[in-house]
Amino acid sequence: MSRPVTSPDALPAYTRPARARRPGPVARLGVSPFDPQESPLARTRRARRMARELAVIHPDAHCELDFTTPLELLVATVLSAQTTDRTVNKVTPTLFARYPTAAAYAGADRAELEEVLKPTGFFRAKANSVIGLGQALVERFDGEVPGRLTDLVTLPGVGRKTANVVLGNAFGVPGLTVDTHFGRLVRRFGWTAEEDPVKVEAEIAEIVPKKEWTMFSHRVIFHGRRVCHAKKPACGACGLAAWCPSYGIGPLDPEAAAKLVKTPAASDTE
Repeated sequence: MSRPVTSPDALPAYTRPARARRPGPVARLGVSPFDPQESPLARTRRARRMARELAVIHPDAHCELDFTTPLELLVATVLSAQTTDRTVNKVTPTLFARYPTAAAYAGADRAELEEVLKPTGFFRAKANSVIGLGQALVERFDGEVPGRLTDLVTLPGVGRKTANVVLGNAFGVPGLTVDTHFGRLVRRFGWTAEEDPVKVEAEIAEIVPKKEWTMFSHRVIFHGRRVCHAKKPACGACGLAAWCPSYGIGPLDPEAAAKLVKTPAASDTE
């Protein structure tokens, strides 16, 4: 008796059943996904094909932090460390209303600020960062968020990842956001063997066209949160399977894999 065919409309969002094939040496032997024998040109062509497919799989990819100004996005991104975007989004309406300017953060009462930030975790350290951030913006940038990476990374609590989030989403300046999901996936895709985020950013910048950096980052992060999970990726439901050297490290059965695919609500916007 044959199994009933699952209607595409009944599949979870982001599910694109993979064509069955034999798992490669990454899944069978545990070797590195990065193949030093693959030429840079071949790797770039494969990566760009995967990037185009990511655009099809995740047409709704976007920054999942709520903001209306560069300052709001900067603060929200700093707060997102070690917590989910959803948690930050629950806190920021109160935070942004109470502290609408850099000067307001600079002069904030620490106890009051910590109370607002408490749900995000590490609230004392984050309060220090936010107050210091406000003070630095007031003292060095007239209270305005600078639109250059070299300036942003001088601010308390702001590294390249945060700076690129702000540049790409608040200023329209292309930037690669190398967070945990991004680094994990580009290594799993065999695009780089680097672990250091700065080196990962530099290598991927050579592969992906600059104009696509910001949206590409969102798509990779969406894929990491919803499909290509750290412990159990949904290989049998992944549209990148044809080009991914790590195919087979997760379940290959389409129905079993589809059950692993998370909706935006279920992924908790990690």
